[in-house]
Amino acid sequence: MRGIERGVIFKDNDDRSTFMHRMGSLAQGSGTSIYAYALMTNHVHILLKSGERGLSTFMRRLLSEYAQYFNRRHQRIGHLFQNRYKSIICEEDAYFQ
Repeated sequence: MRGIERGVIFKDNDDRSTFMHRMGSLAQGSGTSIYAYALMTNHVHILLKSGERGLSTFMRRLLSEYAQYFNRRHQRIGHLFQNRYKSIICEEDAYFQ
Protein backbone atom coordinates (compact mmCIF):
# COMPACT_ATOMS: atom_id res chain seq x y z
CA MET A 1 0.00 0.00 0.00
CA ARG A 2 1.28 3.44 -0.85
CA GLY A 3 0.32 6.85 0.49
CA ILE A 4 -1.70 9.02 -1.86
CA GLU A 5 0.65 10.93 -4.17
CA ARG A 6 3.44 9.02 -2.38
CA GLY A 7 2.62 10.98 0.76
CA VAL A 8 3.54 10.06 4.32
CA ILE A 9 1.42 7.41 6.03
CA PHE A 10 3.60 7.10 9.17
CA LYS A 11 4.73 10.34 10.76
CA ASP A 12 6.23 8.79 13.88
CA ASN A 13 6.58 5.61 15.93
CA ASP A 14 3.12 6.07 17.46
CA ASP A 15 1.63 5.75 13.96
CA ARG A 16 3.72 2.65 13.28
CA SER A 17 2.73 1.09 16.60
CA THR A 18 -0.94 1.77 15.98
CA PHE A 19 -0.75 0.22 12.51
CA MET A 20 1.06 -2.85 13.88
CA HIS A 21 -1.42 -3.25 16.74
CA ARG A 22 -4.40 -3.03 14.37
CA MET A 23 -2.80 -5.41 11.90
CA GLY A 24 -2.03 -7.93 14.65
CA SER A 25 -5.50 -7.73 16.17
CA LEU A 26 -7.20 -8.15 12.81
CA ALA A 27 -4.90 -11.02 11.86
CA GLN A 28 -5.59 -12.84 15.11
CA GLY A 29 -9.34 -12.33 14.81
CA SER A 30 -9.52 -13.44 11.19
CA GLY A 31 -7.04 -16.32 11.16
CA THR A 32 -4.67 -14.40 8.89
CA SER A 33 -0.98 -15.34 9.15
CA ILE A 34 1.58 -12.55 8.86
CA TYR A 35 5.02 -13.78 7.77
CA ALA A 36 6.86 -10.51 7.14
CA TYR A 37 6.27 -6.80 6.82
CA ALA A 38 8.14 -3.58 6.12
CA LEU A 39 6.78 -0.19 7.16
CA MET A 40 8.33 2.67 5.23
CA THR A 41 7.42 6.31 5.61
CA ASN A 42 5.12 6.36 2.59
CA HIS A 43 4.32 2.69 1.91
CA VAL A 44 3.96 -0.79 3.41
CA HIS A 45 4.83 -4.33 2.30
CA ILE A 46 3.10 -7.28 4.00
CA LEU A 47 3.64 -10.98 3.29
CA LEU A 48 0.61 -12.83 4.60
CA LYS A 49 -1.69 -15.80 4.19
CA SER A 50 -5.31 -14.73 4.29
CA GLY A 51 -7.73 -16.26 6.74
CA GLU A 52 -11.26 -17.56 6.30
CA ARG A 53 -12.76 -14.13 5.61
CA GLY A 54 -10.38 -13.49 2.74
CA LEU A 55 -7.79 -10.90 1.85
CA SER A 56 -10.18 -8.16 0.75
CA THR A 57 -12.03 -8.10 4.08
CA PHE A 58 -8.78 -8.04 6.06
CA MET A 59 -7.25 -5.27 3.95
CA ARG A 60 -10.41 -3.16 3.84
CA ARG A 61 -10.67 -3.19 7.63
CA LEU A 62 -6.96 -2.59 8.19
CA LEU A 63 -6.65 0.30 5.76
CA SER A 64 -9.93 2.04 6.53
CA GLU A 65 -9.45 1.84 10.31
CA TYR A 66 -5.87 3.07 10.08
CA ALA A 67 -6.80 5.93 7.71
CA GLN A 68 -9.53 7.08 10.10
CA TYR A 69 -7.07 6.99 13.02
CA PHE A 70 -4.38 8.84 11.02
CA ASN A 71 -6.78 11.53 9.82
CA ARG A 72 -8.14 12.14 13.33
CA ARG A 73 -4.70 12.21 14.93
CA HIS A 74 -3.13 14.51 12.36
CA GLN A 75 -6.23 16.67 11.80
CA ARG A 76 -6.58 15.97 8.12
CA ILE A 77 -9.34 14.84 5.78
CA GLY A 78 -9.46 12.79 2.61
CA HIS A 79 -7.88 9.64 1.30
CA LEU A 80 -4.66 8.38 2.85
CA PHE A 81 -3.87 5.51 0.49
CA GLN A 82 -3.32 5.65 -3.26
CA ASN A 83 -5.49 3.26 -5.26
CA ARG A 84 -6.22 -0.29 -4.16
CA TYR A 85 -3.51 -2.36 -2.50
CA LYS A 86 -1.43 -4.50 -4.86
CA SER A 87 -1.49 -8.25 -4.23
CA ILE A 88 0.67 -10.99 -5.71
CA ILE A 89 -0.05 -14.68 -5.11
CA CYS A 90 3.01 -16.69 -4.00
CA GLU A 91 2.36 -20.18 -5.31
CA GLU A 92 5.96 -21.35 -5.52
CA ASP A 93 8.08 -21.92 -2.41
CA ALA A 94 11.07 -20.24 -4.06
CA TYR A 95 9.07 -17.03 -4.60
CA PHE A 96 7.83 -17.16 -1.02
CA GLN A 97 11.39 -17.53 0.29
